[in-house]
Amino acid sequence: MSTPRISIKKMTVLAMFTAISLVIFVLESYIPLPVPIPGIKLGLANIITLILLSLYKPQDAAMVLFCRIFLGSLFTGQLVTFFYSLCGGIACLLIMSITNRIYRGRFLVLTSIFGAIAHNLGQIALAYFVLQSIGVFAYLPFLILSAIVTGTFTGLCAHFFKKHIEKLIRSSGSFRPTLP
Repeated sequence: MSTPRISIKKMTVLAMFTAISLVIFVLESYIPLPVPIPGIKLGLANIITLILLSLYKPQDAAMVLFCRIFLGSLFTGQLVTFFYSLCGGIACLLIMSITNRIYRGRFLVLTSIFGAIAHNLGQIALAYFVLQSIGVFAYLPFLILSAIVTGTFTGLCAHFFKKHIEKLIRSSGSFRPTLP
């Protein structure tokens, strides 16, 4: 059985997206939010995940997401939160992939909102598993409300940047996206 080969051009493009999402992730960790509820973030690095899902294959988005989560946890010194980020990231990617496929790459805002909600549900599920306390579900209404707000913002950003990135990709002749 042979392993799938990845072209150097594709690897370079995905590495660039990984670097961009890492920079966004690290910078976001320095942004104080006015909400005193643990776990609420803007999720700006998901802009890159949304763009990758709408322009490339879900596997490409997954590679970038997993690299970002692992390296982001190392760079920010938050290895304890690695598993929470991973669990939320997998749930988010799964739901966003399904939503993106249903809507054929359109409606990035809706895809982002569903992904943000799934991310929070994944993290709450892991928190329940780790803490064995039903009290973690008390956060759920606040997390869902914040997911709607932050998912909307992230989706709008992805929609805006996707248009510009598509133009750059087309004009540069680089690794072609798999447009729906």
